[in-house]
Parts: sequence; structure tokens; C-alpha cells
Amino acid sequence: MITPLAFSDSLRIGSVDFVSPDEIKVLLDIEAPNDVALNTGIPRPFPRVSSYVLLPGDSGFLVAQIEWITIERSQYPKRKGMQDFGIIDLPFPLRKMSLTPLGVLREDRDDEKKGGKPILVFSRGVEAYPSVGDPVLLPTQDQLKSIVESGKNRRVKIGTSPLASNAAVSVDPDRLFGRHLAILGNTGSGKSCSVAGVIRWSIESAKARMDNADPINSRFIILDPNGEYSKSFKDMDNIQLFAVEANKENNIRQLQVPLWFWNSAEWCAFTQAGSGAQRPTLIQSLRTVRDGSIVNRVATPSHSMRRLLRTIVSILTIERTQGNPWGNFPKNKSFFEKLQKWQDELSPNTAFSQHESDTLAQLKAKVDKLIQVRSVQYPSYDFTPTEVDELINFASTSHSAFGGSDQEALPIDADIPRRFSGEELLRSIEANAELMGTSTYVEPMLMRIRTLLSDSRMKTIASCDEELTLQKWLENYICPSNSSRGAITIIDLSLVPAEVVHLVTAVLARITLEALQRYRRVNNGNTLPTTLIMEEAHTFIRRYKSDSEETSIYSMCTQVFEKIAREGRKFGLGLVLSSQRPSELSPTVLSQCNTFLLHRLSNDNDQDLVRRLVPDNLRGLLRELPSLPSQRAILLGWASELPVMVHMRYLDEAYRPDSHDPAYWKIWTENNDSQKVDWGDVANDWQETGQVADSMIEPIEE
Repeated sequence: MITPLAFSDSLRIGSVDFVSPDEIKVLLDIEAPNDVALNTGIPRPFPRVSSYVLLPGDSGFLVAQIEWITIERSQYPKRKGMQDFGIIDLPFPLRKMSLTPLGVLREDRDDEKKGGKPILVFSRGVEAYPSVGDPVLLPTQDQLKSIVESGKNRRVKIGTSPLASNAAVSVDPDRLFGRHLAILGNTGSGKSCSVAGVIRWSIESAKARMDNADPINSRFIILDPNGEYSKSFKDMDNIQLFAVEANKENNIRQLQVPLWFWNSAEWCAFTQAGSGAQRPTLIQSLRTVRDGSIVNRVATPSHSMRRLLRTIVSILTIERTQGNPWGNFPKNKSFFEKLQKWQDELSPNTAFSQHESDTLAQLKAKVDKLIQVRSVQYPSYDFTPTEVDELINFASTSHSAFGGSDQEALPIDADIPRRFSGEELLRSIEANAELMGTSTYVEPMLMRIRTLLSDSRMKTIASCDEELTLQKWLENYICPSNSSRGAITIIDLSLVPAEVVHLVTAVLARITLEALQRYRRVNNGNTLPTTLIMEEAHTFIRRYKSDSEETSIYSMCTQVFEKIAREGRKFGLGLVLSSQRPSELSPTVLSQCNTFLLHRLSNDNDQDLVRRLVPDNLRGLLRELPSLPSQRAILLGWASELPVMVHMRYLDEAYRPDSHDPAYWKIWTENNDSQKVDWGDVANDWQETGQVADSMIEPIEE
């Protein structure tokens, strides 16, 4: 029978030769295995880069990962087992390796929970470093599995560890999705399969936990710019598919992101509204149209005047708050031009009552006086706060006389998602530009909006059915009301026009975040855990120059995801990024990701960025990124107790994302009628003519 000391000695492979906080160098014994270790229970390759070894200590075993292995030539091999050293002075090869310390493996003796049997538990962090000469051991099979399979709540298996005898690699979904996940890798490395697999395996694990019942309240929203995931979850229940073109046969519904969902920042980015006259006019127009001031029905003279007075009070209040009428030339002159416009609009009408006419006359007299004082040869266009306050009082009094209320006169939030149409917004901009004296400045902005409204592709997205409400949209895209069933929403963005795809993506992400924020507020702090998946993240979450005065559409989209990365966790919104170019991603978003699943990365810039981002000292492990085969990845960060090489689970071909490489040879060599080219159908679809391809075109003779 082998004693514990003898067994431990049989696992010895070397001794510590050098110690620093981030590196330990080891001198291997002559008896240490050269390629395969046979004394750990089963044959195991050793030594191998990125595999694990143990160093005994007072509190347990220090777990270290092999970073590199080398051979040095020495004239004096003073090693264990060499009794006659120094007799012959010849060079002798000495094997050395470098280790990265990771954590401690110790016994946990919790009799109540473990039935009195000690188990091995791994924890990150180094309590005490070894000393020079301390032994280095090979881990046994049980120890190796305890290292890789460490951690609590390991509920979702994503693969196995080829460097740890195929021990199961499982994760805690709370850690995986709650602190944001980045799945990075080159095209063809298995990145998209990992995204689909992580979602599928999580749901399957939850179903197994609930005796094969549907998971409760699981929500995944996939923003799919390439249309890859439409078939990945076709066998599951409660799957919602949205695309630019609806298809009832394939259960694809019409994607709708109504104009009235867009907030003022998104409208300003889309219209490229300048900060001088266009942006204030647009924001005021959004306030007006959301407030219902611009309506289709014909109003009475009193109603029309009440709306005009309400707009005047709102503009005056905003100008007074911003201090524009005084000491801010040329904006103070712009304020004077507004008064001139209002002077013409504040005309009496026989349909007005006596009280309405009197208050309107007082307001007009005040406006006339302010204009007359400044209608001299060398006028000063500054206004005193007292003058502006008096003008606001006269306007408010007249507004009340026409039936308006103080609450009604307050400017509403320009971002409240209240229904309006594109035509109503155009009329609102034109009307407010007249009142604000900015008509000549808003024509380019109006042209861009008209172009949007005339684009047939955008009409189907930006326009919406009359019965669509904000509540119905949230039920369709996030989850149904009063339902505990899980939901997966796949939004196909592949045919969204390129000039607005960033805008549509930003609106979808922002609405999701704000909906969960308000859910928490109205439900006493309870959250609704939801995961937002952004495929091709480098396209939508790009680096941008923060010092730019104007906000472009793509930078505005990035800012939305930066807010989700910073604040989403508090409201139950997790973020999963999938990208093949991490060096082009926003540093803010990447720095907020706590877990990384790294597939093959061959670009030097991408590798350097990953090395700077990861919280672990993993120089040796990350050097394997350029050579990782497909279906292999490195898992590290918050969801994994230690960095580990993962052989990802097999995903059935029927459920893999549609991102296969083109089958050139098959098309070259097989006679397949479905591959025949008919550009007529393509051209008609592209030009939206609605015609059938012209079959009368004669083919070119050979």
C-alpha cells in the first residue's frame, strides 16, 4: 500500500527556482515526464502550455498555470537522482518552465452540506507565495476537476476543458449575463454558434431544472444585422421574429420602430440639425406635436389662438430659462425677430369674446412697445429679465382667457413617446419655425425628413398601424403582460436602409432600457432580467470622437449602448456583444464587460486590446488566440473562477446561425437548378417595381 507521503512524492515534477508576484519559475526533475504523465490516475499529456500544476502550502495547494517551457544547457546538473555530478564536466540539458499563480485549492469540510466528506474547493487569489526549493506537483484527476469545475451555481454547461481531462466547464447565468459578456473572434471561429449556444443551453438548463417545463420570464432580445439567427431557435416556444419584410409563412412579423418612439437626440442626429436655429426649432416642434397642438381637424379661431398662445408661453419660458434674450448676441436679436413674427399673428377676431379680445390686446400692446423701443437707427437688442417676465405674464393671462391652463402652458418633455405622424411633425416644424423666425434655416432639415417619409423601405418601419400602442409594442418585443413564459425576440436588421440602421438599433436598445427602468420604478424596485444581444457589435458600438460638436447617428448609437453597459445591470438588462474586431469597439462598453469568451483572434491590434482589458495576468494563455481551432475558446472573467480553455458544446447543425462559408466547390461541380441566375427578379426587387422578371429576354448565344 502506498502511503500518502509516497504518493505525494510520486507526483513531484520539480522545484521552485524563482518567485515573483506574477511569475514562478520551476526547474523540472530528471524523472519528470517528457510527454505523458502516467502517475495521476490516467495517462495525461505533460508538460503542456496552459495546463495546471500544484505547489503545496500551509492553507492548501497553490494552483498555477504553465506559461512557457524551455531547455537550458548546464555544466553542473546538480539535480535529484544525479549522484556523481561533477566527475565529468559535460553540458547537460535542464528543463524549465514558467508558471502564472491563479489561486488556492483547499479542502472544505462542511459536514452538514457535504455529508462529512471533504471536498476540494478552488478560490481565486494568492494568500502566500512559495519559497525557492519548494516542490511542484502534478494534480490528480480529482484535483484537476475540482480546479476547473469550481464555483457555486454552475448551472449551465457550455463545454469541456481539453487541458483538464475534459472536465465540464459550466457557468452561473447570473454572472454570465448580469455583468455583461463579450464573445470575440474572427469570422469562422465559431463565434455565432457560441452566441446561439449560450442562449439555447441556458434555456435548456432552466427547463431541466423545472422538470421540462417552459422557463419562467426568460427574455432574450437579439439584434441581428445579418439575418443569421432566424432558424436558430425554431424548435422553441414563444419565439418572436421581426424583419423589414413580413412573411406569414415563416412567422416573420413586420418590424415597427415608429417615428414617435424617437427622442429629440435621435431626431437631431438623423436630421443633422445644427445647434444654432435648427435644433431649438426641432425640439420645440417635437414638444408641440407630442402635446397635440398640431392636429388634423379644423379648429375654431379661439382654439387656434389658444394653441398659438400656448406655444408663445412655452418659447418665452425656455428663452427666459436659458437667458437668451439678454447678453447673448446674436440670439437676443433672434428673440426680437420672434416678437416681430408674433406681432403679426396676434390679430383680433370677431369670434373672440370680449375678455379674450381685451387680454389679447394687452399682450399685443406689450409686444408693440418692446418692438418700438428697438426700432431705432442703432438699437440695442438686449432685453432685461423684467421685460421678459412681464411679457410672460401678459401671455399667460391671455392664454388663460382663451381656456388654457398653467399646466397646459408648461413645455412638455420632447422625448415622451406620444403618437404623431410624419406629416404632423412637418407641419409642427413649419409652424414653430414661423413663430421662432427660423423658417429660412430649417429647409435642409425639412428636406431630410421628407426624404425619410418618402422612402418605401422606411415607411414600413417608421410608420405604424393605428392600433399599435406603446403597451402593445412592449408586449410584442420584450414580453407579454401578465405572462410568466419565456420569450426570445429576434430582430432582423439586414434590410434596414444603411442610413438609418444605426438609428433603428439605437431606438430599440434605448426603449428596452427605459422600459426596464420604469418597470423597476412602478414595481417597488423589482427588476425584469432581460438580455440584449448585439451581433456585429463593432459596426454599431464604434469608437467615436467625444469632442465633436455635432452628434452623428453612429456615435449616438454607441452612446446608447455605453449607457446600457454602465447602468443596465441595476435595471436587470444584461448585454452580450459579439464582434470580430474588438479594437474598433467603444472602450467604455468593453471595459464594462466582466466576462470574455475569446475565440481565434489573429489581428495584432485586437490581441493587444484583449490583453489590456482582461483582469488576469494571462500572457501565456492569450498567446494561443491566433492558433485556436474552430469551436475552441478561452473563458475568463467574472463568470469563471479561473481562465480556462473550453471546447464548446456541439450545436446541432439545424440550429446553427446561418453564417456558413460559401460552398464554391459544390456549386462548381454540382448541377443544381436552384443556383441558376435570374437577375430580373433581383432587379425588380431592388427597384421595387413589383414586376415579374422578364422571361422574354433572350440569352446570349455562345
